[in-house]
Order: sequence, then C-alpha cells, then structure tokens
Amino acid sequence: MTFNFTLKAIAGAAMLSFAAQAAHAADTIKIGSILSVTGPAAFLGDPELKTLQLYIEKINAAGGVLGRKLELMNYDDGSEASKANGFAKRLIESDQVNVIIGGTTTGATMSMAPLVEKAGVPFISLAGGVVVTSPVKKWIFKTPHTDRMAAEKVFEDMKKRGIAKVGLLSETSGFGQSGRKEAQASAAKYGITLVADETYGPKDTDVTAQLTKIKATPGVQAVFVFGLGQGPAVVTKNYGQLAMDKVPLYQSHGVASEEYIKLAGKSAENVRLPSPALTIANSLPAEDAQKPIVVSYEKTYRDQYKTDPSTFGGYALDALNLTVDAIKRAGSTDKDKVRNALEQTRGFVGATGVFNMSPTDHMGLDLSAFRMVGIRNGQWDLLK
Repeated sequence: MTFNFTLKAIAGAAMLSFAAQAAHAADTIKIGSILSVTGPAAFLGDPELKTLQLYIEKINAAGGVLGRKLELMNYDDGSEASKANGFAKRLIESDQVNVIIGGTTTGATMSMAPLVEKAGVPFISLAGGVVVTSPVKKWIFKTPHTDRMAAEKVFEDMKKRGIAKVGLLSETSGFGQSGRKEAQASAAKYGITLVADETYGPKDTDVTAQLTKIKATPGVQAVFVFGLGQGPAVVTKNYGQLAMDKVPLYQSHGVASEEYIKLAGKSAENVRLPSPALTIANSLPAEDAQKPIVVSYEKTYRDQYKTDPSTFGGYALDALNLTVDAIKRAGSTDKDKVRNALEQTRGFVGATGVFNMSPTDHMGLDLSAFRMVGIRNGQWDLLK
C-alpha cells in the first residue's frame, strides 16, 4: 500500500510539474508599445509599429524567446503626448506587460516616464530628446541618437564648411524644444553664432513668416531646422517657395525618412542632415559592422511592405532586439533582471549604431553612430 501510494504521489507530482512547465511555456512575453501611428508624427510611428509586428512574427516563427511567444500590445496615441500617459497606465495595470517600447515622440515618452519609473517596468523609448535619458532614469533606456548629438554633428559639418552665422528654426514639440535648447548650448563650442531664433507649431501648414524673418537677418549663412513629422517638410517647401536655396538648409535626424523626401519634393534637394546608417545602407563600405544588419532590415521590410523602411523603424528594431537580448541574458522576464541586463549591454551592433550602455548611460551611442547625408536627385547620398 505504501509503495503504491508513493508511486501515485510521485506520478502526481510529476504531472503537476509538467503542467506548470507547460503553462509557463504557454504564457506569452508581453511587449507593450505606445506609438504615434496616426497624426502629424505618423510617418515616424507607422514604420515603428510595422517593424515590431514583422519582427515579433519572425521571432515567434523561430521558436520565440526562452520557449515563449512574444505578444505585442500596442496603442496609438495619435501624436498627442497627453494620450500616452493613459495608455501607459493601461499597459502597466491592466495588460501587465513585461517591457514597454515606444514613445515615438519626446513629449509622449516624458508623459509616460513617471508611471514606468514608479511601477518599475523596463522602458525603451524611440524618442530623440536628450531629456529622455539625461539625467539617467533607472527604468528608462532609448535607441535613437539624442538631439544634442544631432546639433553637434550639424555644427561640426558647418564648421568644416566655414559657416559661422546660423538661423535656427525649431518646432514647439517636445523634440523641437529640446533640440533648440541643445543647439543653443552647443553652438559656441563649434564657433557658431545663432543670429536668428524662430519657432513653428507641429501642425502649422505655413512657415513663410518665420523663414522671411530669417532670410532678412544680416549675415545668415545657413538655416538649421529642428523638428519631426510633417513640419520640417512644410518648412522645406516654404524654403523653396521663398527662393532661399542659396543658403544651405540643414535638418535634424528627425527627418531621416523617405517620407520626408516625398513630402518636401524638389525643395529637399541638397538638404543636409545627420542620419543613422540605414538611409545609406548600400553605400556603406563592406567592412562596416552595421552594414549586414541595415541591408538585411531594408530587404526584409521592403519585401513585406513593398516600401522603403525608415530610420524610425530601425529605432524600433533595435529596441526589440535589445529587449530580446536582455531577456535571454537574464534567463528570465523578471523586470529587475531584464533592466540590469539592458544596463549591461556592451558592443551590441544595431541598425542605429553600436550600443554600449552603463549605469551612467542608458543610450550607449556616440557621434560615430551618425553619418552626414545629403539629398541628391531625390535620393539619400552619403557625404564625405
């Protein structure tokens, strides 16, 4: 009797253990995202969402992560930062996600920041503002270069070309405001004087008044625009209408997308800007560590969606791959362990650059991750 009871107990325990393992394997790893899929920032958020959907499907088809499938739970903030906070609360409290990817814009990201910090959820932002990770926040990381880096890369190029007097035109969005601040702070370091300083709204359909003021400023040698979404394309078209093409026009990395060229049209010709490697993937030298990644992403995205990818989709790809890498290294979806693994990321080659994170750097990129590009005959051109 005792022997039979023991066998039954062992068999029962084994079945319970197997059931528990099976249940755990059936659990999904929940990836939450809040993106600007509609509204003025849609041409940033749309490729971000499409990239996450495409690559999560590929990862699941290959067996998932730690034997579990990934589940994407996405909300569209409509390019309104105020909506992102409510969606973040839903992801944390109702959906109980393991990680959050998103915040297409700096404003949306910062509206979510207090919630994710309080809840202790790993959060990888897709926004460019330096404020996202400076000062460092325990639970928040980011994949795009910062606006400070963009300003420095642009001013570095201007200095090489003998440009010293610049008109600044920035958007009143979170990204634009932060970019304006960083441009003001770093200009003198490169011998640049901002002789004009104008702003425009992200939904403005005409910026000729501001451009006319800059055009009339004595000595202006170039114009630097800091914005994202449709606004910079409006600025560029107005630039052409005012026949300002003799004065070089610089944009930030907030326009590094084929959509910008389409929206701005012929007026975008000869515009210069700092960009991730993706825009000029096939022009990269063979020995470039990023080339295999960006070329593969470009082909995969184009095959799936019959359109060119954008650097913004590349930010989402890096965020997803960094998440998967951290979960694998942590061997768990425990939030503390994943956060720690993200912070210990070293030498991770992505579409945006090579990431080397640390307790004092939750972005992990340096200026070498930016390439100066121009627009020639409606195509991106790697500048020497």
